[in-house]
Amino acid sequence: MKFRILGPLEVVDGTHRVDLGSTRQQTALAVLLLDHSRGTSIGRLIEAVYDDNPPTTCRSQVQICISALRRVFAQYGRPNLISTHSQGYAIEIGDDELDSDRFGNLVRTARRAASAGAAEVAVGHYREALALWRGHALEGIDGRLIRAAARRLTEDRIAAHENCIELELSLGRHREVIAELTELVERYPLREQLRGQLMTALHQSGRQPEALHVYREGRRILVEELGIEPNERLRRLEHAIRLSVDTGRPAPAPPVSAAVATPRAGAPRMLPAGIADFTGRAPQVDAVRRIITPSPGERASSAVPIAVITGKPGVGKSTVAVHTAHTVAERFPDGQLFAALHGGAARPVHPFDVLGRFLRALGVPGGAVPETLDERAEMYRGLLAGRTVLVVLDDAAGESQVVPLLPGSPGCSVIVTSRSRLTGLPGARNVEVDTFDTDQSMRLLAHIAGEDRVRSEPASARALAELCGRLPLALRIAGSRLSAHPHWSIEHLAGRLQDETRRLDELRHGEMGMRASIAVAYESTGDLARTLFRRLAILDFQPFPSWVSAALLDRPLHETQDLMDDLADAQLVEITGTGRGAQSRYRFHDLIRVFARERLAAEEPAAERGAALARVLSCLLHLARDAHREQYGDDYAGLHSGDSRWPLPDTLVRRLVQQPLPWYERERLTLVSGIRQAAQAGLAELSWNLAICAAPFFESGVYFDEWRDMNTLALAAARQAGDRRGQAVMHYSTGLLSAAEQRYADARGSLDTALELFRQTGNDHGVALAVRRIGLLECESGRFDEAGARRVVASRLDDEKLQAPGRRSPRPARGRPASGPSPRNVETPARK
Repeated sequence: MKFRILGPLEVVDGTHRVDLGSTRQQTALAVLLLDHSRGTSIGRLIEAVYDDNPPTTCRSQVQICISALRRVFAQYGRPNLISTHSQGYAIEIGDDELDSDRFGNLVRTARRAASAGAAEVAVGHYREALALWRGHALEGIDGRLIRAAARRLTEDRIAAHENCIELELSLGRHREVIAELTELVERYPLREQLRGQLMTALHQSGRQPEALHVYREGRRILVEELGIEPNERLRRLEHAIRLSVDTGRPAPAPPVSAAVATPRAGAPRMLPAGIADFTGRAPQVDAVRRIITPSPGERASSAVPIAVITGKPGVGKSTVAVHTAHTVAERFPDGQLFAALHGGAARPVHPFDVLGRFLRALGVPGGAVPETLDERAEMYRGLLAGRTVLVVLDDAAGESQVVPLLPGSPGCSVIVTSRSRLTGLPGARNVEVDTFDTDQSMRLLAHIAGEDRVRSEPASARALAELCGRLPLALRIAGSRLSAHPHWSIEHLAGRLQDETRRLDELRHGEMGMRASIAVAYESTGDLARTLFRRLAILDFQPFPSWVSAALLDRPLHETQDLMDDLADAQLVEITGTGRGAQSRYRFHDLIRVFARERLAAEEPAAERGAALARVLSCLLHLARDAHREQYGDDYAGLHSGDSRWPLPDTLVRRLVQQPLPWYERERLTLVSGIRQAAQAGLAELSWNLAICAAPFFESGVYFDEWRDMNTLALAAARQAGDRRGQAVMHYSTGLLSAAEQRYADARGSLDTALELFRQTGNDHGVALAVRRIGLLECESGRFDEAGARRVVASRLDDEKLQAPGRRSPRPARGRPASGPSPRNVETPARK
């Protein structure tokens, strides 16, 4: 049975085309096929079928679709094709049954052949892969999720086409590819590599005027639609073609990409071009230089010096590595080797392929390159023995990708860039590259956009730097856009970046893009880590403690803590503070958080987002209640609803809140954000429960403005939900706040409202608290008889509640007995 998604969805059994039934069934099958390597959750199926408007029967409707598909496949002898697992469903298909899998395998084979110098063989594999396409991927099936998957498949198709044609151009087939390239450029007018290939093919076929017309048309489209100029390589190509027309002499057009490298004699010089506007980083450059060029006394007798440059996406690790390599190149007279390992990509470059390139660069003929990884590594180490060579390995995924590429000779040195620390490399020393400070950011912008421009708008330039998160790549993109648009003010570009939903779209220029840089790190992590990364963007507060990972994923903390560390290793989150274990705290860089929110909206169903937020806020309520109980005793509990909580382990709770007041001070802004987010999400019970838990801490810390704002938010949420108990509690809390501010008339009004609502909802404990507080207000006014009567009523209600079946005795608060009068000046909402 063959499954085809590279075109309209189609399933073929032999020569018979399978009738897949309704559009919903086809959509469900498409998602199962797209996710076949990892399984599909029921929530993802619901989102695929219904987008953001699922009916109340959505789960049962999806189950009906799955049952119908099972009946269809049972007719063809595959009754167990779709299996059920704990989170949803999975489709069990063979390695060669899905056309997109076959496409990917053929493309990988083609790339290996190209790396080995077998261009003709590589073209054959590429052409076989491209022939699998029958139109647009999943054509005819609508929905946001399907469209996103189709775009990813289309991107792979275009990339394969570009690589294939580049190889054919290197084989001299310029005339043969012109018609195909013309159609591709019309279909994808913004793909600059395709346009450059068409220009090259026309130029090499003697059709220079047409080649120049292709450039002018491409420039017009880029400027009008995106507001950017063509990239530098396309401009160089246009200049070379125009020069040949002006002089009447043929000029070789520079290649748009370097798919086939030209062998070079002598010592290899593989470093990329140096960075003319390199800015800052002196401490990091000096640190790397000291590691890779140690003094004779420092160099161990047999160890190869290894510097590992780490940092988050876009921070400039590769720039530091290449710049440093150029500054020490003269110290390595036997050559410099360079390889981009693409460690964050779905398919990182294999050491086998890198060693093939390195061996040929070192003078080994293609036919003499060994056929196994171990043999290639042995030959490589043998060739470097006794030589002084610098090896630069950019964007390594992990130790296993680097180890085969390490020289064996102590005269050589290695620079590695990676998002991970690669602590498994023996003797490697780490150099961390962080974001720029403000001055460095301004200098880089000035280098690219012009010093006069930055000097004339210093405030806007600083604002632009902050919107770029002071990441060098983002700053470089922003500076390049300003340089390409001399009529733009810096304030104008900063204004365009203010909209968070468009910020990553704005931070793209030519082949540079922040989204692509972060996506590489994102795709390098596992499925669960990616889910956690997306769901962390649900939270409005930062930094976040590690326990939120357990609530977001609905899994035990010991599992999710490892995932948090995986995200930190991938530089997708930053570790802040010095806490350990569950007390560790993390945060997003601003631009990475924007990316996380994009992925959250695109990949997480709305229902799952809401459930994850409710679990986190329930955990926060659990901790807040325990902190309140630990500090003030149990008497407050009667105010709370029976709102369900996602439980945290008792040992963890005790450890986190063993010092309630410091815990509150540390988590105050988290609580404020939680109350606000619960109210905005319609989680009224969580909102007012969190607010009343926080009230005594607001009072003791004299955070009256925050207390008032939170009461207002939670009260509005309770009103909107028709929750009278929540309204009563919030009016009671507002009365306490007014009393603390000595606004006794306002306090009396709020407490009277709370008293009436407590009575209406049958909350005797709330009635007792309100009556007692009104009595205290009457004492303040000198009405002692009325105050005494209210105290009697409150005491009787409390006694009745304590004698009710199943009622526990109040837990004593710290430093005072469980019962008896408290000094008036230390009374808190918990005991009033």
